[in-house]
Amino acid sequence: MSSEKKTFKAKEGSFLELFEYKDLLKELVARDIKLKYRRSILGYLWSILNPLLVMIIMSVVFSFLFRRGIENFPIYLLCGRTMYEFVNQSSTKALSAITDNTSLLKKTYVSKFMFPMARITASFVEFFFSLGALLIVMIFFSIIKGELMFSFWNLGFVLVVFEAYIFGMGLGFLLAQLNVFFRDIKYIYNAFMTMWIYCSAIFYDVGMFYEKAQQQLAAGGKPYAEYLAKIIEYGNPLYIYIKQFRFFVWEPAVNTSYNWAQVTMTDFILGIAYAVLMFMIGTFFFKKSQDKFILYI
Repeated sequence: MSSEKKTFKAKEGSFLELFEYKDLLKELVARDIKLKYRRSILGYLWSILNPLLVMIIMSVVFSFLFRRGIENFPIYLLCGRTMYEFVNQSSTKALSAITDNTSLLKKTYVSKFMFPMARITASFVEFFFSLGALLIVMIFFSIIKGELMFSFWNLGFVLVVFEAYIFGMGLGFLLAQLNVFFRDIKYIYNAFMTMWIYCSAIFYDVGMFYEKAQQQLAAGGKPYAEYLAKIIEYGNPLYIYIKQFRFFVWEPAVNTSYNWAQVTMTDFILGIAYAVLMFMIGTFFFKKSQDKFILYI
């Protein structure tokens, strides 16, 4: 009898095939991270300093602009901004992953899924670096307020990050294959991301729409503001991840309970559903079109 051990071999062109090149995947992830900070004096510290500086500026501006009185607003703001930056950077980098590796694709065969996957994973690693800024802000507030801003509940953010990672992976695959055939997609996507940041309640709260809806009803009109709030809450996957992230990190650190900040099982189901759906869409179109890449790159 043969004692040879059978090994699993993924179908050529499938998503699982990239795991046969896991060593190359690790090298590509390391390369992308190193290239970002090459010739930088502060290096990886920029992953912490950049969100800190942006948070300080936006906290000052939007605290005066909206005057909503959100408790621990810098933490609230940084939670939203950090999650947005992860989705933004991972998808934007993945967009050009195929076109930037033209020479390698023409020389040898490797799983094409690997290139956007490497960039998304590199952004995933950088995301954890950037959490250092959030940690510093929470320590600062713990000191000046004399109360601990941390709890074991904070560890729940891992679930949210996993959802966002799967969602970003699917979005990255979709954008990477679109960019091969339509090079203008990067300009369209930049404009879309600018719009997306304003539709994701990063520096304001959804509660303001419900208050506006009450005013509209009192005036005898229809609560259009409430309809808009529902679209943001249930139709915007990025906001769903931001809301969950705040639920585990920001909300345990506040003394006031905000109805618009409460997370329900529906939010978790929607977060997982959007992640799985986007992953399925991205991998489907990427797999379907990858054989044509060589004709356009």
